[in-house]
Amino acid sequence: MHRSAVLSLLRAHAGRGLGPEEAAAVRETVALVEANPQCLLRTCMPGHLTGSAWILSPDRRLTLLTLHRKLGKWLQLGGHADGQGDLLSVAMREAREESGLGRIRAVQAAIFDVDRHWIPPHGGEPGHWHHDLRFMLEADPAEPLSVSDESRALAWVEVAAVPSLNGEESMARMVRKTQPLARSARA
Repeated sequence: MHRSAVLSLLRAHAGRGLGPEEAAAVRETVALVEANPQCLLRTCMPGHLTGSAWILSPDRRLTLLTLHRKLGKWLQLGGHADGQGDLLSVAMREAREESGLGRIRAVQAAIFDVDRHWIPPHGGEPGHWHHDLRFMLEADPAEPLSVSDESRALAWVEVAAVPSLNGEESMARMVRKTQPLARSARA
């Protein structure tokens, strides 16, 4: 399994002047990728790579969140790499599958955020780490949504309101990164 593209993305992201928590997540993710040829497979334990979609409206004021069925939390959409080394494509695939959106575009090919979070044991699957590469995508909030079986609900939410739905630092960090990007309604 070819991992050099993932390492290139992670190393480029590491050079962006990250806060301590995200910098630690990047270091831990690089270590995972370097040490585990199977890191793109969900069978890689104690952790593996995932790709997530931070989907924003064109004016950057709204984000699409899912109420995750297993975890019971409002989160960005995303999922397992399942062997695919192009994590942006993983994020795009998961965004389409989990939202029903047909027109989604990547704002940039670079990583937007990196997080490492614990997934508790569920249905015979042991607890494990997700090393999550998050990409900024854009979609039209007027496009119809379709809730997948992985979600309880989908909702476009004001970016500033995300911490009231999910107070985790990694969500607040994506909000902080997004707020300067918001465009006025007249722009």
